[in-house]
Amino acid sequence: PSLYATDRFNFNSLWLQEQTPIEEPDQNEVLLQMACVGICGSDVHYLVNGRIGDFVVRKPMIIGHESSGVVVKLGKNVKNLKDMIFCATPPVHGNLRRFYKHAADFCFKLPDNVTLAEGALLEPLSVGVHACKRANIGISSKVLILGAGPIGLLSLLVAKAMGASRVVITDLSQSRLDLAKKLGADETLLVKKEDTESHILKRIIELVGEEPDKTIDACGAQSMIRLAILATRSGGVAVLVGMGASEVQIPLMNALVREVDIRGVFRYANDYADALNLLATEKIDVKPLITHNYKLEDTVQAFETSKSGQADVVKVMIHCN
Repeated sequence: PSLYATDRFNFNSLWLQEQTPIEEPDQNEVLLQMACVGICGSDVHYLVNGRIGDFVVRKPMIIGHESSGVVVKLGKNVKNLKDMIFCATPPVHGNLRRFYKHAADFCFKLPDNVTLAEGALLEPLSVGVHACKRANIGISSKVLILGAGPIGLLSLLVAKAMGASRVVITDLSQSRLDLAKKLGADETLLVKKEDTESHILKRIIELVGEEPDKTIDACGAQSMIRLAILATRSGGVAVLVGMGASEVQIPLMNALVREVDIRGVFRYANDYADALNLLATEKIDVKPLITHNYKLEDTVQAFETSKSGQADVVKVMIHCN
């Protein structure tokens, strides 16, 4: 069959490659017929800049890691996965292609009430789950989320599901804040580029009703990292999820004397099952985040949409079949 894979090398260059071989699954792997693959901000970042921190694209690389698919072949040691639907996280090469092999132990069955498109969002949802766990969000938590992109919005959904009594989210885009409100945000704050740090801090405290005890930065910009620390109440937790510059200037002494815990998040760790449970039990609804859909053959246009910066673009989903 004719296959398609999206490779990138010369930065800001994207193309479709036909007839990539269908790999045979090793003894503990399964072969997946891919169904849906979402475009992540990291995919766009690699395309435009060729790197994120120490992760550097040095040769053509197949992209895609927010994904779901159907098992079509089993490795000889895999006994209990036949005819199940899975979503998975890729290793080096990604899975934006027709077929992809993956370790069976890292595949999760989707129940009948979870669609393949929702299954593809399990990967970024797991980031939100991990961020909220790192923040120790629970009943009565007052939460500030900086950034209403996919990770910020998913963190909002998880925070509310974990019992946060109040969640305030900020962004530069009013349309994304409108979506956040529909998803359950108690208050939203439109940040303007000319706003001073002190003004934003004042508005945050007004909207939360007090200093938030949990803050999640889903931007990675220096200005937002600073706000995450300064806005969090003494003894609270500031979780940094967004990846920006390798070095930034932050009010470290402020965090020290007020004992604000600064915790990093890098993807997730054993959070897929919890993320799937949130979807399966319908405690959260991720479908509103999918704003644009494309066929695999239209991947180049899908990436143009994703990196356009248009306010109405949240999650772009590519359908492989």
